[in-house]
Amino acid sequence: MDTTMSADTVVLLTGGTSGIGRVAAERLAATGATVVAVGRDRERGRAVAEEATAESAGTVAFRRVDLADRSAVRDLAAAVDDEYGRLDALVHNAGLASATRRETADGVESTFAVNHLAPYLLTHDLIGALADTPGARVVVTASSVHRRGSLDFDDLGFSSGYDALDAYARSKLANVAFTLELAERLRASDRADGVVANCVHPGFVPSTGLYRDVSRRAKLLTRLAGLVPGVGTSAAKAARRLVEVTAAPEYGERTGLYVGGDGPEEPSEAARDPETRDRLWRVSADLVGVDPDWP
Repeated sequence: MDTTMSADTVVLLTGGTSGIGRVAAERLAATGATVVAVGRDRERGRAVAEEATAESAGTVAFRRVDLADRSAVRDLAAAVDDEYGRLDALVHNAGLASATRRETADGVESTFAVNHLAPYLLTHDLIGALADTPGARVVVTASSVHRRGSLDFDDLGFSSGYDALDAYARSKLANVAFTLELAERLRASDRADGVVANCVHPGFVPSTGLYRDVSRRAKLLTRLAGLVPGVGTSAAKAARRLVEVTAAPEYGERTGLYVGGDGPEEPSEAARDPETRDRLWRVSADLVGVDPDWP
């Protein structure tokens, strides 16, 4: 599948310094694009940027951002808009799975904040740059785990009965529901109807940095699962799927898709439910402090 990008193409990729994101950043830069890779580790990020740029037709630039920090997310959006003046693809790939319940400085459960609210807010703040760039895309790294997730709007942050997998599944359900709702709203928008929004299930990747914050037992089980033939996939294969949805012409003409290993699939009923999607959209806007009536 052709994924060639022009030299003036700008891609903002969160979670771009390890695992799937690092491979995706390298491959997107290899097509000629400028990739702004976002991560938390300054030293690793700079190394990834230098190595990828030296070996690519394009460029990888690193931005250190803690996506759990709402103000940092907004600062990132402003900086990218100011520096590049265009945005061809916004790829929400960063993910968190926390063994214990933690809250951000803004008082939001951290898994939900990083995995869902940060993409929501970053998309909100960059919708102008996306709308002004012909053929722009929003891509969200989702997961088949969303099928076991639920959205309890009375307790989205698991104030009681926290379970790491349930929290992660909830955030992934939010990812898919957000993508579908965004696609619907973009279609109806006079301002940004040329922007497409799709999400992708990259597969189970045991080697990813996603599991850095889970318990030792969970890390061990993840490593063991990765040794079982037929279980899981490599970061390289997962990144290929992400790059295709980000850059292939086929996905520039379609919107509101949940893409799995064999192409577009039907997501869960909860993710497709219009009332659930609209409520999530409005609750998310309230949590990050923006007007829900966008784009």
